Amino acid sequence: MNHEEWTAAQSETTLAVDGHDLSVAYYEGGPEAAPEGTVVFLHGIPTWSFLWRRIAPAFEETYRVVVPDLVGFGNSDRREGFDRSIRAQEAMLSGLLDDLGEDRVTLVAHDIGGGVALRVAANEPDRVERLVASNAVCYDSWPVEFIADFGLPGTEGMDDDEFEGKLDFAFADGAYGEADPAFVSGMKAPWLREDGKRALSRAAVSTNTNHTTEIEYDAITADVLCLWASSDVMQPLAYGERLAEDLNGEVVELTEAYHWVMEDRPAAYRDALATFLNESSGSA
Repeated sequence: MNHEEWTAAQSETTLAVDGHDLSVAYYEGGPEAAPEGTVVFLHGIPTWSFLWRRIAPAFEETYRVVVPDLVGFGNSDRREGFDRSIRAQEAMLSGLLDDLGEDRVTLVAHDIGGGVALRVAANEPDRVERLVASNAVCYDSWPVEFIADFGLPGTEGMDDDEFEGKLDFAFADGAYGEADPAFVSGMKAPWLREDGKRALSRAAVSTNTNHTTEIEYDAITADVLCLWASSDVMQPLAYGERLAEDLNGEVVELTEAYHWVMEDRPAAYRDALATFLNESSGSA
């Protein structure tokens, strides 16, 4: 599935987030009353739900699969005047789950999506049965310089070629091996629209470390898996090990993978996730 097909398959709803009515786009698959429950996949920055193209659809036979675009990202609302921080994304996710009638779910999350998932798991522990964190922001692990630089005032006025070059660096050069052109073009597509530079700048400036340092990690009761790429320099494995130790979870380390672990090692990622879902207690 390419990014145009993914976009065409998305649904849309409007949610009240911090007093703003915002449109939220999400991919959904599998039966609404799935026998094994619902799995929600959360992307990070500077990606969108298409990040999960090789993972989420593989679970549609037995799970209801929901893959939203965070507000300010992808095909969700990107206009001016609202917060894009993970605290606001937490409010969006809670509202989306309410909208979908989901009381208890599994969260599978990457990068800042991991921070969102951790906040929901800590603040609504009865709602999150299982949590899979992949190279996720936690504690004081972020922001990283590359993303923070997009929040500087010069981003909106950046030359088009320079801007696209930075995206190529993130997605093409950021792959462990040779990047799939469909992944690179799909990840870049939302940011190459007319409002893309501004949208990315607003998202980048919303990265706030306080939103993970303030989490009450000991309030999290979910079964936890840290499914982590071992060679990621942006969110190093040491943070995944610390998170697993604090949350009484386990670590599965995927070698030959950088930050885009689900793209670098899709088969291994699917297998490890399936094993965890099958072996962890209860159904979501």
